[in-house]
Amino acid sequence: MKNNKKKLTIALLFAAALIIIIPLFVLKGAEFGGSDDAGSVMVEEISGKYEPWFTPVLEQALNGEIPGEIESLVFCIQTGIGVGIIAFFMGRLVERKHQESLRNKE
Repeated sequence: MKNNKKKLTIALLFAAALIIIIPLFVLKGAEFGGSDDAGSVMVEEISGKYEPWFTPVLEQALNGEIPGEIESLVFCIQTGIGVGIIAFFMGRLVERKHQESLRNKE
């Protein structure tokens, strides 16, 4: 049983590594546009001249536009932090329920 779990863990780690590494070679030179870019293009086509309401905080700090890859990285980090917080609290709730069920058995 432990041997099967170990093999499964190694296989999943290997698959995760492949998922991370393969796009680096397959997608060289690919351009990644977001929904914000597509939306601003559509607004420009419809209304003529589009002016944003504000300048993003990081663009002000860096005195220029942020590269798309860095923007995506920041978004992914932000998503990871949010998922981590949600998972932590959900884990706490499950563990609390588990501990209560153990106390009720005593």
